[in-house]
Amino acid sequence: MNQQAPIAAATPARISTADEAASAIGRLNAIMDRLETTVAEETARVRSGRLRDAIALDSDKLDLARAYTAESERVRAARAICSASLPEALEKLQARHETFRKLLQTNLTVLATAHAVSEGIVRGVSGELARKQSPSTYGANGRATLPSPKATQPLAVSRSL
Repeated sequence: MNQQAPIAAATPARISTADEAASAIGRLNAIMDRLETTVAEETARVRSGRLRDAIALDSDKLDLARAYTAESERVRAARAICSASLPEALEKLQARHETFRKLLQTNLTVLATAHAVSEGIVRGVSGELARKQSPSTYGANGRATLPSPKATQPLAVSRSL
C-alpha cells in the first residue's frame, strides 16, 4: 500500500533554534499524515473483514509509529522553544493529536471487536466438536448430559489456509 519513501529515523539532535523547531513540527505532521492514513486503512480493512489485507499494513504502521514516537519526543523536549517561537503551530499540533487519539480509539475498538468475534467463533467450533465427539448419554432426570469441559480435545488452527 505504501508507495512513498520510508520514514528515516529521526535524528537524535536536540532542537535549539526556531527553524529546527519548525522543521521538526513539519516532519511530525508528515509522519502523522501517513500514520493516520495507514491506521484509517487498517480500520476499514478490518471492518470489511479483510484481515489478511489489514495484517499487510503492520510493518508500515510499526515503522511510522517508531518515527512518530521519536519525533514527538524531540518536539516535547523542545517545548519551550516551540511555544516561544511557534505557538500557533504547537496549538495546531496539539489539536491534531486529539483528533489522532480519536482515530486510534476507533481503530482499537474495531480490532477488539474483531478479536472478540473470532474468539467466539473458535469457542463455538471447539464446543461443537467436543459435543460431537462425546457419547450421547442421558442423566438421571432423563435429559441429555453435556460433555465435561475436562474431556474436550484441544483444537488446532491452521493459519496457512
